Amino acid sequence: MRTGIAHLPLHTGHAPRWLFELMVRLAREVVAHLVAEYGATEVVRRLADPFWFQALGCLLGFDWHSSGLTTTTCGALKEAVKGREWDFGVVVAGGKGGTSRKTPQEIVQACEGLARDPDPLVYTSRMVAKVDSAAVQDGYELYHHCFVFTPDGSWCVIQQGMSEETRMARRYHWCSEQISNLVCEPHTAICCDAQGPTLNLVARESQPAQEAMTELAREPHQEFQRLLKTLPTLTLPDRHEIEPVDIDATYLKKILLRTYEAAPPDFEHLLAVPGVGPKTLRALTLAAELIYGIPASTRDPARFAFAHGGKDRIPYPVDRVTYEQTIDVLQRALDRATLPYSEKTRALKRLLNFTTSP
Repeated sequence: MRTGIAHLPLHTGHAPRWLFELMVRLAREVVAHLVAEYGATEVVRRLADPFWFQALGCLLGFDWHSSGLTTTTCGALKEAVKGREWDFGVVVAGGKGGTSRKTPQEIVQACEGLARDPDPLVYTSRMVAKVDSAAVQDGYELYHHCFVFTPDGSWCVIQQGMSEETRMARRYHWCSEQISNLVCEPHTAICCDAQGPTLNLVARESQPAQEAMTELAREPHQEFQRLLKTLPTLTLPDRHEIEPVDIDATYLKKILLRTYEAAPPDFEHLLAVPGVGPKTLRALTLAAELIYGIPASTRDPARFAFAHGGKDRIPYPVDRVTYEQTIDVLQRALDRATLPYSEKTRALKRLLNFTTSP
């Protein structure tokens, strides 16, 4: 289920190299403690919590309300576990921009070392990205996708989109725990206010529209085309205006031929068809409402500090001495932990490798 959404203002700039290196080291210690105390699945569970993730970014010393907190924190986590996935039991794939598009191949490479089938994880990564970019059309264009998983198949996704119009970013959190349906209410504990009109095809009240759209996608394209040609531009209630480009006949003919051949049995399979994106879904939504009288939901899925200072000197400049002391305290704390001898030994060996690595 999706576990939350956060809104952040878009900021320029990046973390200084010296700060990022400290962030990597501290992130490594935090993950080491979580794994030693609770296991790798707890790392995934906590990263899926938007509030905990925001607190982690602040603990690491990044600007508390910047969109860059998402990308930099995920980058630090990825670097912290890189090459030590077996020790942690946690893999971090993906990232910002072009790196996000390499997520599937990074999952495949990691699964080769873990001797597990990567296909379900690759499918999940792609489907989660498609839901937040096509099935939920909220005005935010995805540019960051981070997929975190464990050898036993637990996973979470942290992805972020931006709105050039509002100069805001929206972060989406997903978690594999208790998931039952990727395309019906896959979110909970959402933590921000709605902004602007939204077409929400994964809302529970959109299920009748999903069924109607899927039925249309299985029909020959000629009837669909005939209906669309009779439609002028119109405004749907509480959501974006449908523009002529959204129902381009030539484009839709190609997509509908593909969906007709694939004959998707349900909305999730329709969403998985290559080429089915926001424009196709808007056109299918419009046709489903016209033909069957079934509208889709327009409910936005979004409803509603520091230990070491911050990059932008808010609330104060990063205190490097305290930062180093925190890392040292975390390392020594594991030595005093009341763990069985064998578990403590394994934890200390992990920390030795982590702290002596460059």
